[in-house]
Amino acid sequence: MHVVSALFVENFEIRQAPGPSTRIDLTGAMFSMVAPSPAPVTISPHLVALIFCPPGVHGEGVFEVVFRRTPDPETPTDELDQVARNVSPFSVEPGKFTYRLVRGELEFPEYGQIFAHCRVDHGPWLVVPFTLLPPA
Repeated sequence: MHVVSALFVENFEIRQAPGPSTRIDLTGAMFSMVAPSPAPVTISPHLVALIFCPPGVHGEGVFEVVFRRTPDPETPTDELDQVARNVSPFSVEPGKFTYRLVRGELEFPEYGQIFAHCRVDHGPWLVVPFTLLPPA
């Protein structure tokens, strides 16, 4: 299994389509936002990840997201680098997709970037940047 895509979004909805088929409506996909107040500030953006399970593969897994201040997933994590972490088990039918919705509480002592490091089981990391900008 592997992560096909991961994005920060404002809204996420699933609807049925003929087939049977499923449609995922993502609105407000973002890689940055203006802070709601001056730093330090805590925000909780939604991260949605789409996960694919190839046919013939066992459909049980664990989705892990580590929010870090560094973009390099190979850099050892220390207490100052890791902002938040979420681990959730899931199951998906082989040959199909599933999704995980993660809402991390991200503390920003100052404006800048945090990186969501996402993976299934102990597979490769997919890194998604998020930048907090000063209030407008």
